[in-house]
Amino acid sequence: MIRIEYPDFPFRMKKEEGKEFIFDENRRQWLRLTSEEWVRQNFMQYLLQVKKYPGSLTAVEKEIRLGELKKRFDILVYDAQHQPWLMVECKGMEVALNDAVLQQVLRYNIAVPVPYLVITNGSACFAYIRKNNQLQLLEALPEFGI
Repeated sequence: MIRIEYPDFPFRMKKEEGKEFIFDENRRQWLRLTSEEWVRQNFMQYLLQVKKYPGSLTAVEKEIRLGELKKRFDILVYDAQHQPWLMVECKGMEVALNDAVLQQVLRYNIAVPVPYLVITNGSACFAYIRKNNQLQLLEALPEFGI
């Protein structure tokens, strides 16, 4: 498991009709604040501020097709050549990171092949590299550009 030290970030929050919202800096829109959205926003800031992944090469919640199904990945980081490089699947803090979560990101990886896969629930984080059709657990997230 990878330990994540989340940076301080001045998230913009608001409440409307008893519901909480958070402003997504990447998508430039207000989103309903759920446990999963909280993890997604904090992990995104970790990637940008701590790991120094370029925001201009990062996509959040974009639609992909898996056969006839339409799904949405959480975070996708592109490399310097604008090729998909790292995919992150975020879950709410109450969700255990089990084989079902790993299988979900592996299915998404069929539609969007990337060498690096990450699953997180905010407190736990696992990263993998795909090499020769094998999945290898990493001890840290990759540095951008590797």
